Amino acid sequence: MMESVTSEMDRPAAADVRTAAMRALESEFSGLIARMRHLYIEYANRVSPGMLPGTYKVFSIIARRGPITASAVGETLMMDKAQISRITRELSELGLLERTPDPKDGRASLLSASEEGQRRIRAAMDSGDNHLVRSLEDWDIADISRLTVLLHALGEGRPPAP
Repeated sequence: MMESVTSEMDRPAAADVRTAAMRALESEFSGLIARMRHLYIEYANRVSPGMLPGTYKVFSIIARRGPITASAVGETLMMDKAQISRITRELSELGLLERTPDPKDGRASLLSASEEGQRRIRAAMDSGDNHLVRSLEDWDIADISRLTVLLHALGEGRPPAP
């Protein structure tokens, strides 16, 4: 009988600890998102002065994952077709994007970064002023890898693998 009472008393304390941990994590994510937004602004301006961070996000997905369809980019970033269409048109006009017919669907195009686009995004990311790289310089590779696994699991909405 005593064990039952003790375990029931521990539940609120465990819930409070979990709530506090979640709030602390939320606060850290808020700060990290702000820093990442600032980094995206810098990268965008290095790729093309005046480029908006949202345009850079689309471009970086295409550069990393291309060739890729516009609908796949939209799904990845949770953006609608009109936004993706406007942004990819802008990227094409800047000479950063190439379109090729999708062999699986004649109505669709595959998007990829042009040679110039690849050059610019590499230059933007490889500049000596990469905050993320500097922040992780002294981290153990195993810690970076584990953080990557944890963030992927969080993004997928599932518990991380042990």
